[in-house]
Amino acid sequence: MPTACRLEQVKIKQNKFVKIFHTIIIGAGPGGLACAGKLAENNIDVLVLERKARVGPKVCAGGITWSGLVQRFPAELIEKSFHHQHIHSAWQQTVISCQEPMIATINREKLGQWMLDKVRRAGVTVLTSTPVKNITKQEVTTVDGATYRFHHLVGADGSSSIVRKFLGLPSEQRGLGIHYDVDGEFDQMIWHLDPDLFDYGYGWIFPHKTGASIGAYIYKNDTGPGLLKQKLDHWIKKHGINTGSARLRAGLINSDFQGYCFGNMFLVGDAAGLASGLTGEGIYPAIVSGETVASQLLGNGQKTDCLDSIIKKQRRHGRLIRLASTNRLLSKLMMETFILGLRIGIFNFTDLEMA
Repeated sequence: MPTACRLEQVKIKQNKFVKIFHTIIIGAGPGGLACAGKLAENNIDVLVLERKARVGPKVCAGGITWSGLVQRFPAELIEKSFHHQHIHSAWQQTVISCQEPMIATINREKLGQWMLDKVRRAGVTVLTSTPVKNITKQEVTTVDGATYRFHHLVGADGSSSIVRKFLGLPSEQRGLGIHYDVDGEFDQMIWHLDPDLFDYGYGWIFPHKTGASIGAYIYKNDTGPGLLKQKLDHWIKKHGINTGSARLRAGLINSDFQGYCFGNMFLVGDAAGLASGLTGEGIYPAIVSGETVASQLLGNGQKTDCLDSIIKKQRRHGRLIRLASTNRLLSKLMMETFILGLRIGIFNFTDLEMA
């Protein structure tokens, strides 16, 4: 048992015991596990509560940027990497190339299992199939009636975070992502920007090892999931792709950042609203915010430059998408101008990245 913060027990009425942890983390996504791992490496008692039965699966295209995350993960987790990005719109298309891979794809379930194994070996207690029912300033209660006491609480529980709700923070700036996992051989990573199809978002084809994530992202869900599905299906058909028996999956993406430190409570990743409202990118902000919160809990005075940079870029992305969403014609002109800028070298594809 770690010595720096020994696990205590407090006797309460009816001879029950409440375990006290230095830090409880709700959510075993990349942000929560990154936070837990860093704390455990420093002999801190950590409990992670995950509502799902299995860590990892999530509605996500699985794209990670070369400058952000690719070099952090072992090679066996990388499914495909891409030196070329195919950008399409209603009026033009271009191919952006780079000597180094710009984006790679990763299987979210395999990533989750790899991070889970790593933190468990470091001594973190992870309880799956354990949804949290209630939160107070010092305790969490799970649906099975168990109560756990904490000194610090970290909400890493996604766009519908129960910790965020307890803190009374709004989640008005949210997007919707839907996608199919389609079997087959796909070679090109494709982005399609067209407000007539995908409002102020985009459609995508992200190839993986044995198939592809094919989906669409829109900001603030103005179109609605039903109509978005129709538009996505139409776009997929134009590409001559048969989705077969693939099931459509949907998930919310929170970009309504209101801060991440609230006394003894913290928010990371989507729970903090750190995903990009422009692109929906969230894995890199989740991991960096998780590590930054862990550093603050350790009190080692580590700088927050990396997270500060993410916050600045996230806010910049938010301003752009809110400007575009005021008028569809303006949005189309902005998208076409950006693609033209990519073609002639005025803009860089990395301007879209959170790293």
